[in-house]
Order: sequence, then structure tokens, then C-alpha cells
Amino acid sequence: MKRISIYFIAATLTCLSSCDVQSQAQLGKILNQIPSGGNPSVTEMGLGIKQALEIGTSNGSDRLSAKDGFLGNLAVKILFPPEAQKVEKTLRSIGLGALADNVITSLNRAAEDAAKEAKPIFISAIKQMTIADATNILLGSKDAATNYFKRVTTAQLMEKFKPVITASLSRVGATKYWGDAAGQYNKLPLVKPVNTDLSSYVAQKAIDGMFIQVAQEELKIRENIGARSTTLLQKVFGYADRQK
Repeated sequence: MKRISIYFIAATLTCLSSCDVQSQAQLGKILNQIPSGGNPSVTEMGLGIKQALEIGTSNGSDRLSAKDGFLGNLAVKILFPPEAQKVEKTLRSIGLGALADNVITSLNRAAEDAAKEAKPIFISAIKQMTIADATNILLGSKDAATNYFKRVTTAQLMEKFKPVITASLSRVGATKYWGDAAGQYNKLPLVKPVNTDLSSYVAQKAIDGMFIQVAQEELKIRENIGARSTTLLQKVFGYADRQK
């Protein structure tokens, strides 16, 4: 029996660092069925935080990629670029508020399109997470997981988001609306012409919005016991609660 346990632990540790997320989830189900008391093992902590992050990032990506995921969420809604807010104000003051609204709507639609690309990037980052990473996240600050994702996924997200956003900006009319808005503004006397790299701006704001949503999901599972939907999550985060 001891030999089987040793082999099982070794296989578990190997899977934790190299198996795909589906295999890790299946392993988590097995662990959930094993009666256990006291503190979670290192393996359980690793699997628990990965399970939590998979749930959180999937939920976050799904919410933001839905219609109005950005547009209807004031925490992540994308507005005119800071250097172009004077453009919006001027357009509204001369009766072109509908044009300004079209710009804002189309920017957020592009971000919603790009958010679909986030989930596989986050899942890949979770798969590559080491046991040490997982333990540090579990016992770290309330935004430890969010900070981890910022560190390891930002470059990949920008690489994936920007071409999607560039295409989407054209498809949803943002490029035209923005061109019309900037053109109308730049025709006004005594104004400094505004030139903004719209794709880079929207891509960065979309990524910022993703991390805001991930932070909300992380806080939910850390602070809301009801969000811990499996025995493993209850055990692992219950242990984290006791370490505070």
C-alpha cells in the first residue's frame, strides 16, 4: 500500500507540472474523493490553485467576450483615448454626440472580440505554473494570481489581441468612425491635430480590462466561501484562510 501511495504521489507531482489542464482536472476529481483531514498537501495546494484559476479566468474571459462585456461594464468600458478626450468633448458640443457614441461602441465591440483569444493563453499559463508558483499564489496577497498572469501573459495577450483588434476595428466600423471624428475635429480652427494608434490603445485597454476581471474573480474565490465549488477548493482555500 505504501509503495502504491508513493507511486501515486510521484505521478501526481509529474502531472501537476506537465499534464494538460483536463488531465489535472481529472486528477483533482480523484483527490476530491479521497477522505482527508488537516492541512492540504503541497500537491493538493498546487491542484487547488490551478483549478481555481482555470475557473476564474474562464469565467472572466467568457464575461468580457460576450456582447456588452466591455461596453456594459463601467469598470472596463473603453472610452476615448486620453489625448483625444478633447475631441469627444468638442464633437458633443457641436451636435455630433452620435458620432462620439459610435466611436465608443465600436472600440468596445473590438475589445469583446479580442477577449475570446484570452482563455487559451491563460490556460497555457496555468499549465506551466510550478508548484512553487501555485503555493506562493495561494498564500500570497489577494491579487497574487492576477500579478502572476500580468507577468507571464501580457506579451502573449498583446501579440494575440492586436491583430484581432485591428481587424475588428475595421469590421465594426471603428476605423471609419474614428477617422470621421478625428477628421471633423481636425477641421476646426486653432486645434492641434490628433493622431492616435487606435489598435495599440484598444489592445492595451482590453488587456487592462482582462486583468481587472481576473482580479475580481480571484477576490471572489478568496473571500466568498460559496464560490469554492469543489471539496478540493474548500480544503485548499480554507487552509489559506487559516494562514491569514
